[in-house]
Amino acid sequence: MIPARAGAAAAPAGLRELVSDYYELTKPRIIYLLLITTAAAMVMAAHGIPPLALTFWTLVGGALSAGSAGALNCVFDRDIDRLMRRTMMRPLAAGRMAPLPATIYAAVLGVASFALLYAMVNPLAAWLSLIGLVYYVLVYTMWLKRSTTMNIVIGGAAGSLPPLVGWAAVTGSIGAPAIALALLVFLWTPPHFWALALMTGTDYSVAKVPMLPNVHGERRTQIEILIYTIVTAVMAVSLYPLHVMGIWYFVPAVILNGLFLIDAVRLFSGPIKQRSRKLFKFSLLYLALMCAAMVLDRLIIT
Repeated sequence: MIPARAGAAAAPAGLRELVSDYYELTKPRIIYLLLITTAAAMVMAAHGIPPLALTFWTLVGGALSAGSAGALNCVFDRDIDRLMRRTMMRPLAAGRMAPLPATIYAAVLGVASFALLYAMVNPLAAWLSLIGLVYYVLVYTMWLKRSTTMNIVIGGAAGSLPPLVGWAAVTGSIGAPAIALALLVFLWTPPHFWALALMTGTDYSVAKVPMLPNVHGERRTQIEILIYTIVTAVMAVSLYPLHVMGIWYFVPAVILNGLFLIDAVRLFSGPIKQRSRKLFKFSLLYLALMCAAMVLDRLIIT
């Protein structure tokens, strides 16, 4: 009787680990960030809370698409993932999962995402989401990531699609506020990921991934982060005089971008890993709060 009870206890534990591995394969932390920008664009487009069913299907479809892209990235990058401390415990890199079931899983998520968005939302949202998936996998993962230090800059276009998906889900078209949010995400991406690269030290060098710090050095990376942060701030604040956003957006945008610039400047003094970690963490909060400011502005103006 004792062995039977032990076996019964082991099975659920094994199942939980398997479910956890498939969940981690989708890079859920990235999904959450993408869904924030999708939801923000939907609220802006609707001038309020969109229909709950539409919101649900759009976010589920977006999550499936992003999960498919993340899983395919893990399949393709399993050789370099096992060399980096930050990624070596991912399911494929650690050897807990084989490439074939992971690829099938990713394909099912991708197909389900397109079908769901096409049927339950609208064709434009479905195609935009699919473009983002394909761009992330083919252009960024399979080409840019291993070939150029511009990988994050050019590859950042994939992360800019969710706001367009959210706006398209509500309106069936693409509007200026959604394009503004997409551009903000695009410009925000390099300083965000370069801060991560500075934070992780030699990981990318070991994996022979041409990230800016290990190719051109920390000083060049600090300068590039500052330049992109300045460009991001100018673009973000200019949305008010360009009449894309209103005063309720402008005030928080000035404050948030000022804080972002201060953190970028502080990279030039003090421990580089400590400063880059602070910038990386704030960049996550920055994007979420900028989305909130855009939403607030649209709701109040309405």
